[in-house]
Amino acid sequence: MNSTDEWDERVAAIWADAALTDDERTDAIERIARERPADDARALFERAGSYDSAGRETEAEPLYRAALAAGLDDAHRPQAVIQLASTIRNLGQVEESLELLRAEYERRDRDGMRDAAAAFYALALSSAGHDRLALSIALDALAPHLPRYTRSVTGYAAELMHAPRRMPTANIGEGL
Repeated sequence: MNSTDEWDERVAAIWADAALTDDERTDAIERIARERPADDARALFERAGSYDSAGRETEAEPLYRAALAAGLDDAHRPQAVIQLASTIRNLGQVEESLELLRAEYERRDRDGMRDAAAAFYALALSSAGHDRLALSIALDALAPHLPRYTRSVTGYAAELMHAPRRMPTANIGEGL
């Protein structure tokens, strides 16, 4: 095991420890982050997440931005974008949040994060007063996970998006 793997395991253990308070978790992440250079993208990302998780969004925002600017790896970049967008939405920066989440949602799903992007994109759309579009995005993300009615729910999602003045009425069967 190399030192990066060991560092990752220690970070994961901190996040998994349900006994830690928000402040204890933030302190532990800060300690472990200091083992890396100050401009290390991954350490910045973990620090941002700990502040964000503790409800300290104003401290998390610049750390997320720094992590992304430092070239965060592809495994963590989508998470950082989603978390930054959620943070700035909570800070009242809804339009920038929408822009970030729209781009992340529209990316080809190479990393398995499209549904997570959809969830936060739907929240941001709702914050911006676009509830029908938010519902459409959420239903479209949910549809593939349903045991039945995938095609129907996908159809309803499309109707919500493309026929915004009426309730969906698609009856396109129960096929998968």
